[in-house]
Amino acid sequence: MFNRLKLSVAALALMAAPALAANDSVIIGIALEPPTLDPTSGAAAAIREVTQVNIYEGLTRFGPDGSILPALAKSWDIEENGKVWIFHLNEGVKFHDGSDFDAEDVKFTLERTTAEGSTNAQKQLFNGIETVEVVDAKTVKITLKAPDANFAFNMAWGDAVMMAPESVADNATKPVGTGPYKLDEWVKGDRIDLVANPDYWGAKPAIEKATFKIIADPTAALNAMMAEDVDVFPIFPAPETLAQFEGDSRFQVLKGTTEGETILGLNNQKAPLDNVKVREAIAHAVNRQEIIDGAMFGLGTPIGTHFAPHHPAYVDLTAQSAFDPEKAKALLKEAGVENLKLRLALPPPMYARRGGEIIAAQLRNVGIETEISNLEWAQWLEQVFKGKDFDLTIISHVEPMDINIYARPDYYFGYGKPEFVAILDELAVTADDAKRTELLQSAQKMIADDYVNVYLFQLAKAGVAKAGLKGLWPNSPAPIIDIGALSWE
Repeated sequence: MFNRLKLSVAALALMAAPALAANDSVIIGIALEPPTLDPTSGAAAAIREVTQVNIYEGLTRFGPDGSILPALAKSWDIEENGKVWIFHLNEGVKFHDGSDFDAEDVKFTLERTTAEGSTNAQKQLFNGIETVEVVDAKTVKITLKAPDANFAFNMAWGDAVMMAPESVADNATKPVGTGPYKLDEWVKGDRIDLVANPDYWGAKPAIEKATFKIIADPTAALNAMMAEDVDVFPIFPAPETLAQFEGDSRFQVLKGTTEGETILGLNNQKAPLDNVKVREAIAHAVNRQEIIDGAMFGLGTPIGTHFAPHHPAYVDLTAQSAFDPEKAKALLKEAGVENLKLRLALPPPMYARRGGEIIAAQLRNVGIETEISNLEWAQWLEQVFKGKDFDLTIISHVEPMDINIYARPDYYFGYGKPEFVAILDELAVTADDAKRTELLQSAQKMIADDYVNVYLFQLAKAGVAKAGLKGLWPNSPAPIIDIGALSWE
């Protein structure tokens, strides 16, 4: 009897094994709900986390290590030292509505992005395009106004994903892309369900259904993971609780880097913040480590300029704006500024809300009062990012190598110094690695010298997942949650 029981248990185990191995769904926790599902019309990273490489694809894409890989373009030729780019498109690609993807869609997408009135948050990536020509259905020739060694990199951004003229108007709520997943249902405030695209042109993914579960509250996120109601939180909103998961064999904790320069953004176009001495005073009033410890529970690397510390061209300029409240007071006196009161507009992320309270206290210590406004994403995008109606804000810029935003005088913090623009223009036509490093370091130093913003820390990536989930990106070279890379053990 005992032997028969052992055999029965063994047989049941063997029967169960294939069922576990065939697990084809995943529930992904996210703290922030995307305001739209069209990454070409909004700046929020949450849009890209859900849609980029999942629903939509670009000509190129980022790999887990930040490398540039083929996507809708299987290859490309570079002519005239980077002024002419010829992209060769993959065969058999269809949009989710069944229509064919071809060179005409590339032309439409790029011309829409550069058109007058374009709402693309990174329009400057495409302003260098002079013409887009359809050579044939699977070949497109892009001629730039000047050589740009970074063009394949630019095409990998979420703002450069390909769209069709027939469906683009409804992509905010009814996205139609070419990716391995398509939208099944979006229950506002609760979840976004994606299902595998049965007609996908590329490799069939292991995951058939993915649910992005929106859990903004850190305590609720902790409870959901502990109850195993969620399979993975790629960016866990309660870093103070990570130790609980590290000691639990049911889970894996993934710690890595992001491209997220977290800054105290200053409105350079508004008095008295248009005075560099006032901006420098604010920088010296801020204790970065206190913010990292208090808001991020020690996760984060101090930065002194808008550049990722893990990049080979990074220059450590933190000493230049070191915490020095007495110097801050002296600079305010030199600037003739007294009884200063500033508005601090905070978007929803934890680093902003928690960090904002700490910074408000630090500024109070040097005589600067702040009025805190907690904004939802849509409000922040409309009021701060688009409307420039703010004094101070806290935001993490998670796009890769985005120091070029400082070349835009119309960007929300309003810099665009001509000398800085000249550095970026030279960088765009420079291929030599040593010279590029020199230019990047000059750019870093210039914005640090001008105290354009207060540079706080590089956002760390701390994720929690069930032990059997594989394919998670350890780092975030771009705000991407690549469902197609996931599988269960």
